Amino acid sequence: MTLSSRISAFVAYLLLIVGWLFVIVFRRNDPFARFHARQSLMLTVVAVIIPLAWAVFAWVITWIPYAGFILAASAFALVIALAIVWTVVWVVGMVNALRGAEKPVPIFGSRVD
Repeated sequence: MTLSSRISAFVAYLLLIVGWLFVIVFRRNDPFARFHARQSLMLTVVAVIIPLAWAVFAWVITWIPYAGFILAASAFALVIALAIVWTVVWVVGMVNALRGAEKPVPIFGSRVD
């Protein structure tokens, strides 16, 4: 594993959208960097979908009188917990990229081919 491959893979995580775009455009012939760019792309999608899903759920559930607001606010605790898990998984991906390991990130990584 070359140093430039590991740095490109790390940049894919570090810069989120710009990072995986950089790897896809400029390092498309590097399978290691592409693997980590796909992992980073998936993590970015998860980071966007989770709050959006909560917002839709909270908007729908708040129409329930009295209990709706409490349920929506309680569901936000799950969003915070998932954000913490996402951050840990993101750091694991960065460490794997720097170490030269082509392992999928925990929880979310097995979904990426």
